[in-house]
Amino acid sequence: MHLTSLSLSLTALSLVSPSLAYPQYRTERPLQDKVALSRADTIKEAFSHAWDGYKKYAYPHDELHPVSNGYGDSRNGWGASAVDALSTAIIMGNATIVNQILDHVTRVDYSKTNDTVSLFETTIRYLAGMLSGYDLLKGPASDLVKDASKVDKLLEQSKNLADVLKFAFDTPSGVPYNNINISSHGNDGATTNGLAVTGTLVLEWTRLSDLTGDDQYAQLSQKAQSYLLSPKPSSNEPFPGLVGSHISIETGQFTDAQVSWNGGDDSFYEYLIKMYVYDPNEFGEYKDRWVAAADSSMQHLASHPSTRPDLTFLASYDNGNLGLSSQHLTCFDGGSFLLGGTVLDNDDYINFGLDLVKACHETYNATLTGIGPESFAWDANSVPSSQKALYEKAGFYIQSGAYILRPEVIESFYYAYRITGQEQYREWIWNAFLSINKYCRTSSGFSGLTNVNAANGGSQDDNQESFLFAEVMKYVYLAHSEDAAWQVQRGNGNKFVFNTEAHPFQVR
Repeated sequence: MHLTSLSLSLTALSLVSPSLAYPQYRTERPLQDKVALSRADTIKEAFSHAWDGYKKYAYPHDELHPVSNGYGDSRNGWGASAVDALSTAIIMGNATIVNQILDHVTRVDYSKTNDTVSLFETTIRYLAGMLSGYDLLKGPASDLVKDASKVDKLLEQSKNLADVLKFAFDTPSGVPYNNINISSHGNDGATTNGLAVTGTLVLEWTRLSDLTGDDQYAQLSQKAQSYLLSPKPSSNEPFPGLVGSHISIETGQFTDAQVSWNGGDDSFYEYLIKMYVYDPNEFGEYKDRWVAAADSSMQHLASHPSTRPDLTFLASYDNGNLGLSSQHLTCFDGGSFLLGGTVLDNDDYINFGLDLVKACHETYNATLTGIGPESFAWDANSVPSSQKALYEKAGFYIQSGAYILRPEVIESFYYAYRITGQEQYREWIWNAFLSINKYCRTSSGFSGLTNVNAANGGSQDDNQESFLFAEVMKYVYLAHSEDAAWQVQRGNGNKFVFNTEAHPFQVR
């Protein structure tokens, strides 16, 4: 499902300031909205299809296995798909599913699990899912649920969960352990924590403090974050704003200078600008660190494939060497630059973000399924012989062709659409959705694929990640639904900010 003709090429688009592009789009909107609203109904059906299959075959477990109609418990058995689906069901106005999820939340005992708990994954999925549901149902979707006690339970359970998890921060430095045992208050014995895992807690835990009036949660997460904002030693910040990948749990000092926007590092940079959106008065330092990182990335990490110099990817950096590979995960980067650019009124960031979006679109456009791979590279000296034609045409070759229902490319398309108003980005979102619906859909839900560049996506991997509900379905739907308080806005008009799992929190 590829676009063959675009009303504006991205090259042309980069010459048009967003402030000029947006009014032009508005005049076209009534006709386009009729199409968009029809598509929105199709997307709602896909969400309901996935939910019905999960509810029938997997609930109250974490995820559906949508080929075998079994279930998995990769997230401690607390019903990850249910909690992750809540904010999307609210935004879609599906009161039936919302009430089913609220009933589930009241029954979860977050103090019990037989498995190791990931502080990061639990925060971005469970804690964020409940806090976002609370913000939405107390705010712009307050008419959706009649029983206020169910909504109040979301905040109560959020506090219960944080109280179960907070011992993870009880370390000499305050940098938390990530992999913890909530029964014994033990951990996996790690000596370091990762950049993203440490730096992707502050939005959720700060929001919990704001809603409960109990500052301890914000203080815990912000103390851990403080080591990332003032990195030591200075040698592990090779470029201004760009820092290493691991932090000592004992001292809070960085233990390496390996830089990337890839998985493991990614959402640290994402949250710097999002904390500024959350409260520009308190988190100005976070914005300054994002600006430094963005400027350094544009100067030192921007990389162009030899066969496609029109494309821009972000390389990684380690001791003077650039790593010319990237991931589906990394393709959130265009959206981050677009958000920073519009909030800070900086066209350089917006245009660079659009360049990143264009390159990530190519990873979708060039495959047989129209879906991008898990990881890819553009090192001209390492192209496999079987992929030389792909590299010549598309500027990248595939390292892992799997697709596990990741949202990041669509996420950046969404930011591009909302911030420029250009219809082509919504078309890219729609085409991605059509490909996912074609190749990933099963009789009970949606499955990942083993090879996006093979006929029929290779085979289906029999797993429906909870972030299908939280992110993929949400971003596709938001691009085709009416403007609302939770939508990303141009400039400084954002009333909500999305966590890394696409759960929207009301800004201060």
